[in-house]
Amino acid sequence: MRSPAMQGLTASEAQARLKAEGFNELPRTGRRTILRLIVEVLREPMLLLLLAGGLIYFVLGDLGEALLLLVFASISIVITIVQEARTERVLDSLRDLTSPRALVIRGGERIRIPGREVARGDLIVLSEGDRVAADATVLRSVDLLLDESLLTGESVPVRKQASPSPEKLPAPHAGGDDQPFVFSGTMVVRGSGMAEVTSTGVQSEIGKIGQSLHSLVTEAPRLQQQTTRLVATVAVASAFVIGLTVLLYGLYRGGWLEGVLAGIALGMSMLPEEFPVVLTVFLAMGAWRISQARVLTRRASAIESLGAATVLCTDKTGTLTENRMTVARLVLPDGTQHTPDTAARAAPAFNRLIETGALACVREPFDPMEKALHSLASDAGAGRRLVQSYGLRPDLLAMSNVWCGRDDDCVVAAKGAPETIGMLCGMNAEELAELRARVDALAREGLRVLGVARANWAETDLPEAQCGFPFRFCGLIGFADPPRPEVKDAISECRSAGIHVVMITGDYPATASAIATRAGLNPEHVMTGADVEAMADAELAGAARGRAVFARIAPAQKLRIVNALKDAGEIVAMTGDGVNDAPSLKAAHIGIAMGGRGTDVAREASSIVLLDDDFGSIVKAIRLGRRIYDNLRKAMSFILAVHIPIAGLALLPLLTGMPLLFGPVHIAFLEMIIDPVCSLVFEAETEERDVMRRPPRSPDEPLLTRSLLVWSALQGSLALLLTGAVMVTANSYGMPANEVRALTFFSLVLVIVSLIFVNRSFSSSLVEAFTRPNRTLVVIVMFVTSVLTLSLVWPAAADLFRFGPLHTDDLAVTAVVALVCLILLELSKYPLRRRAPTSWPA
Repeated sequence: MRSPAMQGLTASEAQARLKAEGFNELPRTGRRTILRLIVEVLREPMLLLLLAGGLIYFVLGDLGEALLLLVFASISIVITIVQEARTERVLDSLRDLTSPRALVIRGGERIRIPGREVARGDLIVLSEGDRVAADATVLRSVDLLLDESLLTGESVPVRKQASPSPEKLPAPHAGGDDQPFVFSGTMVVRGSGMAEVTSTGVQSEIGKIGQSLHSLVTEAPRLQQQTTRLVATVAVASAFVIGLTVLLYGLYRGGWLEGVLAGIALGMSMLPEEFPVVLTVFLAMGAWRISQARVLTRRASAIESLGAATVLCTDKTGTLTENRMTVARLVLPDGTQHTPDTAARAAPAFNRLIETGALACVREPFDPMEKALHSLASDAGAGRRLVQSYGLRPDLLAMSNVWCGRDDDCVVAAKGAPETIGMLCGMNAEELAELRARVDALAREGLRVLGVARANWAETDLPEAQCGFPFRFCGLIGFADPPRPEVKDAISECRSAGIHVVMITGDYPATASAIATRAGLNPEHVMTGADVEAMADAELAGAARGRAVFARIAPAQKLRIVNALKDAGEIVAMTGDGVNDAPSLKAAHIGIAMGGRGTDVAREASSIVLLDDDFGSIVKAIRLGRRIYDNLRKAMSFILAVHIPIAGLALLPLLTGMPLLFGPVHIAFLEMIIDPVCSLVFEAETEERDVMRRPPRSPDEPLLTRSLLVWSALQGSLALLLTGAVMVTANSYGMPANEVRALTFFSLVLVIVSLIFVNRSFSSSLVEAFTRPNRTLVVIVMFVTSVLTLSLVWPAAADLFRFGPLHTDDLAVTAVVALVCLILLELSKYPLRRRAPTSWPA
């Protein structure tokens, strides 16, 4: 072990060690560049299907249709890339330096260097407000106090003392008072010291946790898995229909080449090219909407997963609590208690206790408890000068400040461990026992308690130690890290949504129980890390599902709790902000990191980042996740329903012998213009009334359930029956093919619009479907009306679609068909609602 008086490493020694052991920094996961984002987007099977469809049209020589498909593919790619690139830029701006700048001694001189250049063996100087650059052993300590909450989850800073001889060094570990170790990323809140670096980079405690993340694999989003299976199913069905169409056309009409073209057109009418567009738009727009609530989605697919979350595991410090100390209780020597609020200084009986506590602090504190005292008595020390300070020592857990006024009369203010303060005041055994009883009562409420004493000193010379002053006991001050104001309501809403909230913290059991109770969790049991170690995984999952709070939990145990819940079939969301939370954030189905106070490692491991550290934002994200999933199912159901009449009207002429009415241009227009644009209406829909009053959906529930498929088939079959009847009837009356095509096309488009109103909500009435605000719907209706009008009055558009003229009675027929479809489907909802009382068929 080096002596503190030594010169430290030389520049050449430091460079040699950096070359041999690497820089003092954590390896970052590969940043997603634009090229990487494009590759990730192109891996989506649905998008590949869309591009393949465009390529088929291009090979067939239908350049217009091919370009139409490729344009929409490009739009979906651009939307995704812009959103993901924006996410990465915001994350870059959020990064705090994993290795901050450090003051080191090299060659006998103090120099400040980038934290990444700190080498093993360097002597680092620690001062108030510094963030420790590397793991180190303390060689010199002057009232040194560090905040290690990012490693331990404990909100209360811990004391550090200089190390004994190298032979007596215990194993390094974070947390606990009077340890001779400091760790990378922790904050010096009081005092000063010097330490010798023992571990840097991946060898530090932060680095070890970061390295463990590489062994954890993030599960593929369930929506992506379901969509892939759906695409495969539809593709197989399309292939069968194409083959059947070619066979029937060749056998009954004798035109095998025409049969191939007709089969391709029919197959394209069945393939859901809109799915990738709709899926991408919904998730990208969902990520944008949730960002307006100060929630950043690193993986957009995680938003929909929130709707299935059954368990929310949350850290305490900085998540449920504000991560700042406040004065929660004042106790006078006679036992009188007071809970401070904004009018605390208006209680004269407690003014002396508050003032003395503030006088025992430094003028500009970093210590969170001293900050809390200053906030109550910011004018303490006015008109006085600080002439002497007595620091905290391991053998005397108290500190004192001597303040003198103009008449040289001095006031001595002391604060520290209550028993130490009691002994300084000369309490007898009975008084000390009474003091311990009061402290224990406050500790059971989760409060951190300090004793306060005061003395007057009129002599010229000051004593060498604090015990030389005639202290009088002023009382006790209890500190607490208060719960966030929004937490209780947020937890209540989670409970109503069927989401079980589990608090997992590294703090003490009494503190954990008190915070959990104040947050509305109402725990029945407080389980410690030792309890967790003694339990099997199944038993552990059962305890987590109950009304238990976990305290004094190590990072590995936190990860085990998450995995036990996952193995029990729960969909786990995990919140946290510290490095100790990173493994469990990555292992959980949905990792939610705090962006303000959170560490870089935690944000990298998460899929969602709360930019304002607002616990209530988690509930907003869950609500939005459920809304997005509901609306996505509405859109997918609508698309499937629309494909039935499109495919049916393309197949009907082949079965009846009528001339082909719908060519590739009509099908491409319907699928790539009408369907996706209409589907945007559903993205803008507000949530259903019961979105946060129903239990989470089953994780195994498919995107399109059997009942929803039946509902889609009912809509599509009725639409096909009505529009097919229009086509056959018009043809039987001898209308020219161009007019039949126009009449059928107009009828189909208006029926599609009617299906939008039908699918807006399964639980609301038809009146609400028309009056419920949705500006996107208004725009879509105006757009459809304009396109149809243009195709009638503009000869070039009519020629492109090969439309004949339509008269007023023809247009009336199309309107009646749409209205009949709308009324019949609305009437069919009533018996379905009795069988499926939820807001959408499940």
